Order: sequence, then C-alpha cells, then structure tokens
Amino acid sequence: MKKWWHMIHQYKSEIVDYNIIYKKRKTMGIYIDLYGHIELRVPKGTSPESIRHLLESKWDWIQSKSNELKERTSGFKEKVYDDGETFLYLGKTYPVCITIDENIKQDCVLLEEDKLHIYVKEQDDDRIKQALKRFYYQQCKNLVEKRIKIYQSYFKMKPRSIRISDNKSNWGTCDSKLQLTFNWKLAMAPMESIDYVVVHEMCHMVHLNHDRSFWRLVGKILPDYEQRKNWLNQSSWKMVI
Repeated sequence: MKKWWHMIHQYKSEIVDYNIIYKKRKTMGIYIDLYGHIELRVPKGTSPESIRHLLESKWDWIQSKSNELKERTSGFKEKVYDDGETFLYLGKTYPVCITIDENIKQDCVLLEEDKLHIYVKEQDDDRIKQALKRFYYQQCKNLVEKRIKIYQSYFKMKPRSIRISDNKSNWGTCDSKLQLTFNWKLAMAPMESIDYVVVHEMCHMVHLNHDRSFWRLVGKILPDYEQRKNWLNQSSWKMVI
C-alpha cells in the first residue's frame, strides 16, 4: 500500500495542496516546513472525513502559517519610499501616503485613517526614511515609558533612566546601574510583545542573569511570555524601514 498521497482540498473559496502520510501513530498532525509545504501525518486507516475535519478546523492557521513561511523564504524585498508601500506599527501593516510640501516646518509622520501619512519638504528617499525612523523612535519612547509605569507595581526598584537605541543585536538591555535601553523597532511589534521586552528588562533589575529565578519572575508577571517572545523571533525579519 502506498504510504503517502498528494492531495488538494478546497474550503472557504481557497485551495491548499498537501501531502498526506499514513504512519503507525495514534494521533493526526499537521506540519508545515520552512518553505510553506503542508504535510498531514495520520494513523493508518484514517477516514477521509476525519482528514477533512482536521483540515477545515485548522484552516485559518494553515493559511496564515503557510503564507507567512512562503513570504519569508521568497527573499527580502527592499522597501520603496512611495505611496502604497507598507510598514509595521504595533504589529499591524499600514500603507504610507506621502505628501510633498516645501512649506512644512519639519518632516514628520502621522498615523491617520489607517495610513502612515508622511509629510516631507521634498521627494527624497533618505528624507522619508529618516522621518519614519524619527517616528518609530518617538513612538517607542512613549510606549515603553507608559508600559514601565504599568508594570512598576511588581518591582521595588525603579529604572534610573530609559533610552531608545539603534542596537541591532538586542530588543532591550538593563545594566547594573538600572539603566534600561530599548530598540526603536519595538514600536513595530504588537503591544503584547512590547510588554514582554519591557518586563524582561525590568526583571533584570532584580536578576541580572538569565537564571531560573529570573525566568520565574518573568513568568509570574507574564505567564504567556513565550508566546509574546515568539512573535519577535518569527517576525523580526519584517521589522524594517
């Protein structure tokens, strides 16, 4: 008997193709590789109805995960600084709308009507990029300061300073002087992930190392911190300007 089959299934006006593998196992499982290919591993003798039910019950997750991986492996695409290009803010994607006005006092970016409106004195890619970077720096500073105030009740110590940086290797740091530093790109992440980084660094005010006591404290404040952390691990490649 053939152990695997290539199949196609249509649901919600969408189509997915997948491989189904019959194995000596007790449960059914869905696996998506790094290239977005879908594989169903099921016990021998599993009925087509059970397979269909599994697919349709996980349909939204399959579509989302498969598309994400296909996009990720299709190669990094350089941003273009023109109307319609998209950028992340608080975990959501927003198109930009660029306005050229030589009379404005300073280049700036405003979030209005589900768009990032960029106002610059002249059409220049570097000016637009710098305006976006200033926007994210300021938003990150405001967001981090507000979230620190919210979580301060869990700590006896307070940060001595809060800085926003361009550090490419860390989302945040805390030194022995209780100085907290955060990466400006955090403003692109959803609030849940921002909270994870904020709490992570505040916990370093108590435990400088990543020992068991440190992770217990993080988990006490944010029991689902692994999920919040995973978004950053999986989506950091998209956090660019």
